[in-house]
Amino acid sequence: MSDSPIVSLRGANIYQGGSLILSDVNLQVNKGEFVYMIGKTGSGKSSLLKTLYGDLYLKEGTGEVADFDLKKLKWQNVPHLRRNLGIVFQDFRLLTDRNVHDNLQFVLKATGWTDKILIKEKIENVLTKVGLKNKGFKMPYEMSGGEQQRVDIARALLNNPKLILADEPTGNLDPDTRDEIMNLLVNICRDYHTAIIMATHDYTIIQKYPARVVRIENSTIKEISVATM
Repeated sequence: MSDSPIVSLRGANIYQGGSLILSDVNLQVNKGEFVYMIGKTGSGKSSLLKTLYGDLYLKEGTGEVADFDLKKLKWQNVPHLRRNLGIVFQDFRLLTDRNVHDNLQFVLKATGWTDKILIKEKIENVLTKVGLKNKGFKMPYEMSGGEQQRVDIARALLNNPKLILADEPTGNLDPDTRDEIMNLLVNICRDYHTAIIMATHDYTIIQKYPARVVRIENSTIKEISVATM
């Protein structure tokens, strides 16, 4: 594993609006590293993830994500940051009025892709990676929760991200489907050397797929353990 950090926060204070959510956050995540982020509901996990992908401005402290300085990040540069990231949500957030192919095509065009042949090849590539080859014609409502989450992960992979931020990606899934999604994420981390920060409250996942764990408590982040997948 490379020692080059993909995420580095030092003395960071995380605000939601005018409210201080987390203080003195120190966190480093290296390329190809899998990190669980745990904490009670409302502890600030989502706020920290939003700061990392530029949805919340870093007002105090220092932070870099994928070589972008969060303190100097302007709104017009947020799309450039997000081209280096993949974001996986608990609730999928797929466009319900278009099929899987068009969901993915929408993201590619929004991030600057124009060549129709390359777009088609890229979509086929990511759908194959997540086990949904030849499912591009399906509408989201025709798919199971696990399949929709795979589409969400495929969407996150479109721009070959250096980092995937996953916010409770297995929270709405049954145990068997949860395991399928976890195996997929673990393989992506291992095979493509993509760093993953996954917020979760499911300790059974951590026991079954051990990796580094950090906990948010008392309005800051603490290192809990380091284990190897």
